[in-house]
Amino acid sequence: MKQNNTSAALKRLSEAYIRLVLSVGGHDSDYVDAYYGPESLKGEQLPLEAIRKRASAAAAELKTLSPTRMDETVRLRHRYILRQLQSLIARVDLLGGKKMTFDEESQALYDAVAPSYTEEHFKEILDELDAALPGRGDVPGRFEAYRKGFVIPGEKLDGVFTAAITESRKRTAGRITLPEGESFTVEYVTGKSWSGYNWFKGNCHSLIQVNTDLPITVDRAVDLASHEGYPGHHLYNSLLETHLVRGRKWMEFTVYPLFSPQSLIAEGTANFGIDMAFPGEERVEFEREVLFPLAGFPGADAAEYYRIHGLFLRLAYAGNEAARRYLDGEFTREKAVEYLMSYALMSADRALQRTKFFDQYRTYVINYNLGQDMVKRFIESAGGVPGKPDQRWKIFEALISSPRLPSDLL
Repeated sequence: MKQNNTSAALKRLSEAYIRLVLSVGGHDSDYVDAYYGPESLKGEQLPLEAIRKRASAAAAELKTLSPTRMDETVRLRHRYILRQLQSLIARVDLLGGKKMTFDEESQALYDAVAPSYTEEHFKEILDELDAALPGRGDVPGRFEAYRKGFVIPGEKLDGVFTAAITESRKRTAGRITLPEGESFTVEYVTGKSWSGYNWFKGNCHSLIQVNTDLPITVDRAVDLASHEGYPGHHLYNSLLETHLVRGRKWMEFTVYPLFSPQSLIAEGTANFGIDMAFPGEERVEFEREVLFPLAGFPGADAAEYYRIHGLFLRLAYAGNEAARRYLDGEFTREKAVEYLMSYALMSADRALQRTKFFDQYRTYVINYNLGQDMVKRFIESAGGVPGKPDQRWKIFEALISSPRLPSDLL
């Protein structure tokens, strides 16, 4: 009987959670990333104070439940709803004017804090790039000049992207059974602060938008195809719908609050999914044989391009440092742009666009690189090392089909 009471309480509290997320969405247009649940759960629009009060009461009740006799997935569900509610309360506080440091905010919203790096750390990587890049002059300028040689011509973009999607789907389907009827459509858009976005619509369908405001280099085709599609966001959302919403009737997974711990799992697995689908030399081979020719580049250039690109990726946390200092008031926008150009090797236009992302999404930036690193450590510590691809994919599939939190990865 106690187990049945706990199940009933979780069902009731999950519905309360949905209503609260949707209500916060009335105050914050970016908050609700997706909702495909019942119309009946779209309740009244509440003021922030009332949302906070109800969320606090729901969280307090969840703490009284102890589903220790249930299976692991149910225990994960219990922790998931509680931590998501705590994150929702933090978002309400921020919307109400509460001030937090960058690290305080990321912990409150995403259940994690990104490491901090000094300029010396990035300078060491820049020295390696200095030796690897052709030409003479400062590293940012030479890197930008080098990358310009690999910008996909506009008329070839869709063909290159389509080929990358086809291959990423094929490779993923060879490892994970895709939900029946899953699909997505692709749109090319402008005027956004992001480079790509997956809008999950339910019924295992997504709309993927690719921002063409700025030049798109050849590496972004596989990145976007895998991150937004297979085995990234599209598959992640489709598996949650298949296993948890349809399979277990856990309706809380029909709503996705963007500023929540779920996003670190979503972005971390999507970024790590790139390497899952295209590990090491397999990516270079595919780029050399397929994407580089489609884009009009010599396939022989692929290996050197990815050697330099690999060094560039090690600068990923420079974006976090720029965001941290900008949002904590240490940097002006101009200083943040300068920092991004110097240490993240962004062009002036891309760096400015990135500061607009900081304005809109704030500490969300940690979910990409920190999320990827946390997912990698979790999978490899469980035995999913690169030399054991079957085990690697098994653990990855279990992760993107379950209600795990960032703190569950530690």
